[in-house]
Amino acid sequence: MPLILPGNVASATAGAYEVANSCRCNSGDDPSMTRTLGSDGNTDKFTISMWVKRGKLGVQGYLCGASPGGSNDFHINFESDDTLRFYQNTGGSVAGKLQTNRKFRDPSAWYHLVFVWDTGNATAGNRMRMYVNGTEETSFGTDTNPAEDAEAMWLDAASPMYVMAYDTGSSPVHFDGYIAEFVCCDGQAYAASDFGEFSEDSPTIWMPKDVSSLTFGTNGWYFDFEDSSNLGNDANGGTDWSEANLAAADQATDTPTNNFATWNPLVHAATAGTFSEGNCIISPGHDTSRVYTVSTLAMPVKTGSKWYAEFKVDANDTGSLIGVLDARFISDVFQANTDVDSNSTRTDMGRVVYRISTGEINYPSSQSTDSGVTSADNDIISVALDAGGGKVYFAKNGTWMNSADPAAGSNGEDVTGQGWWTTGVDEFVFLCGDGSTGAYDNWEAHFGGCPAFAISSANADDAGYGNFEYDVPAGFYALCTKNLAEYG
Repeated sequence: MPLILPGNVASATAGAYEVANSCRCNSGDDPSMTRTLGSDGNTDKFTISMWVKRGKLGVQGYLCGASPGGSNDFHINFESDDTLRFYQNTGGSVAGKLQTNRKFRDPSAWYHLVFVWDTGNATAGNRMRMYVNGTEETSFGTDTNPAEDAEAMWLDAASPMYVMAYDTGSSPVHFDGYIAEFVCCDGQAYAASDFGEFSEDSPTIWMPKDVSSLTFGTNGWYFDFEDSSNLGNDANGGTDWSEANLAAADQATDTPTNNFATWNPLVHAATAGTFSEGNCIISPGHDTSRVYTVSTLAMPVKTGSKWYAEFKVDANDTGSLIGVLDARFISDVFQANTDVDSNSTRTDMGRVVYRISTGEINYPSSQSTDSGVTSADNDIISVALDAGGGKVYFAKNGTWMNSADPAAGSNGEDVTGQGWWTTGVDEFVFLCGDGSTGAYDNWEAHFGGCPAFAISSANADDAGYGNFEYDVPAGFYALCTKNLAEYG
C-alpha cells in the first residue's frame, strides 16, 4: 500500500493562503460545539463548507446536525461503511438525502467538503448538492432531493445545532479526527470554488481560499480555531458557540495547508489496537499479541532529508520499541506478524529500533548497540533520522544516547553497510509497537502537528514548524508536507 495515501495529502505544497489551525476532535472525549439561534436563518438556502481529516474509520462520525426533537432532524455524517451522508428527515420520512457510493478511508488526507441546500431552485436535482475537493459529487447510493421550498431544520431557531457531534436522541455521536475552516453561509448557495481552488502548478491539488469576503448572512459563522482559549469563536464576529470537552491542547497546526504525520490506523499487525487523539496514540490493550503501526507520511532517502519526532510510552513492557522502518518491509511486518524487535528474525528486514526496557538499539544481521539507557513510564523518546545519510539517533528526555550529536552527524546508528540499505531503500517511516505476546504499552506520538501529551516548552524546527518538548537538532525537521516539499 502507498505510504502517502490517495486523497488531498499534498494540499500543503502550494498556495498563497495559509490555514493556521484546526481543531482535534477525539470522539472518546465526547467533544461538541452547540448553539441555539435566537431567530430563524434562511432555512431554504445555505452553504456549509469544512475541511476534515478523519481519525477513526468504520464508525459513524457526525460533522454537524440539528433537530427540534421527535422524528425530525438534519445532519451531515460519515456512515459506518465510510460513505458520506447529507440528510434531512421530516416527520419520520426522508425529505432529502445524498449518500455517496465512494468511501472515505484515507486517514492521511484532508478532504474539503461543501454541502448546498437550495430548495428554491426550480431544478429538482440541484436542491441538494455536495462537493469533495473541488468537484461536485454525482455518484450516490441514495439521491433524494427535497421538495421545492422545503425548509431545513438547520438554521431553524427551534432546532439546537451541533458541530463535530449530533444528538441522535439516545446519545450524541461524535466525529473523530480534525476539522478546519468550518463555514456556514446563511442565505447563500455557493460552489466549492468560492472556498477553494486548484493549484496552477499542480492542477490536481485542491487548496483553501480566504473566505473572509464571503456573505455569511444573519446567522452564518466562520470557525478558524485560531483562539485556543475559545475554539467556538466566530471569526466573522457573530455569536460564539458553546464548547464541551474541548481544551486548548485540541488546537492543532495540522491543517489543509500543512498536513502532519500521525500514526496510521490502516497499518497494523494481526491485532489492530485502538487509535485515539487524532491518531496520535495507539493503545493495544492489556495482553495483546504484537501491536505495531507506522507514520502516515514517509521520509524519502536523499541528501538533506532529515526528520525529528517525539514519543512517550506509558508502560515499560519488555517488547516495547520505537524507531524507523524501511518502507519496503511494511507488508512483511504487518501481514506476517513478524517480531520486529528481534535482530535475528528476518535479518534482511530494514529497521532500527530502541527497546525501552533493555536499552538495546537493534537492527538486522544480529547487530545491536547497548545504549545503556533504559526508559520508564512518561519518558519522552526523541528519534532523529538522517534518511539520506543512513543514520538514526535516539534521545531520552532531551539527552542523546551514546553521546550522539545529530546536528554534527556523530555517533548515530549507521546502517549504510546493511544489506537492505545497499539494495536501495527509497523511504523510511517511523515505527512503534510491542513485540511481546502480552503487549500493553500505549505509544503517544508528537510529529509536530498536535501532541498526544502535554508540551511545557515550545521548540520549532529550523523552518518554524512543530511545537516540541525538546530542541530540534539543527537541520532536522518535523514530518509535514511543507517540509517534505522543501527538504524531501
